[in-house]
Amino acid sequence: MTFKNSKDHQHGEASATGILITNLGTPDAPTKKALRIYLKQFLSDPRLVESTFPRWMWLLILNAVILNVRPAKSAKAYQQVWGKFGDGSPLLDISEQQRTGIEKLVKKQFAGPVEVALGMRYGNPSIPDALNKLKNKEIRRLIVLPLYPQYSATTTASTFDEVTKELQTWRWIPEIRFVNNYYKNESYITALAKSIKKHWQKFGQPQKLLISFHGIPKRYLLNGDPYFCECHGTARRVAEKLNLKDEDYLVTFQSIFGREEWLKPYTSETLKSLPNQGVKDVQIICPGFSADCLETLEEIEDENKSYFVEAGGEKFSYIPALNSTPDHLNALTDVILQHTQGWYERDEFQIVDDKKHRDIIKQAYEKQK
Repeated sequence: MTFKNSKDHQHGEASATGILITNLGTPDAPTKKALRIYLKQFLSDPRLVESTFPRWMWLLILNAVILNVRPAKSAKAYQQVWGKFGDGSPLLDISEQQRTGIEKLVKKQFAGPVEVALGMRYGNPSIPDALNKLKNKEIRRLIVLPLYPQYSATTTASTFDEVTKELQTWRWIPEIRFVNNYYKNESYITALAKSIKKHWQKFGQPQKLLISFHGIPKRYLLNGDPYFCECHGTARRVAEKLNLKDEDYLVTFQSIFGREEWLKPYTSETLKSLPNQGVKDVQIICPGFSADCLETLEEIEDENKSYFVEAGGEKFSYIPALNSTPDHLNALTDVILQHTQGWYERDEFQIVDDKKHRDIIKQAYEKQK
């Protein structure tokens, strides 16, 4: 294996702390071609699709069937939300706003040099590209913050795989801290509760609050994935913060794919059934999404709203993701700062007399000749 060297590295240089924030990813454009490239990478991930049959068979189905059908449909969905928060993909535009906001906050609070980069698990900017930007800034400590408040092997662990895959090619590995989840973080829960209260001030309090999370196959839960429990833990903390009773809210799961059973109850089926139960006024929030994206803007705000209205629902409103709001940026910065505890404020790699240090290195090298 050939290892990558630090660009223009000089022994004795001051080192920096690197912060890598990541999210799921997005296609480069809302086109069939771009979606085919994106979905191939996405659906080829064995963490995401743990097929019950041989992997070669899944890849055959993926390339022969799914990638010839799904890209066109997904492209149409992306076209509906493209440019809503900037010039391109909502997820990417918001994630870059989050990166910029976090960078401003942490640079005010870090004792030494700090660099913040954004990487997507699938698509661009890629995690390897983001890590190499940090490497060229001479980082010696690295915090990886996947923007998934709740842990799942399909998201958080997959990010870990991609990060470590890249780091295996580095000569000098930084000290690394990887954030598995942050759903218990008080600042995050408070930010969610405040966003709901703000929505209520404008639209009133609904008959029922739906707290919807992205689904995963039930089989993953039975195999030990803690995601289901952490979703309910999040909802319970938010409900307590809002003084909600059990009958005031429901936890549901969205974005179902394939034929096997996923975590229940399904968001779509719940919305179809509520009007028949006398619930005509609902609001929905998706705390598992740190930024609004296709799954919130098109699936929830459009598709699932139509299910509810067609079933007899009268009032439906979506409570936006926390996105780049000050409360959210402060919460994410709080998570980052918590994970720097125990690191020296003084950079132990910084040499006061750089020239003297380089002379020592040179002399040691000459003796080995």
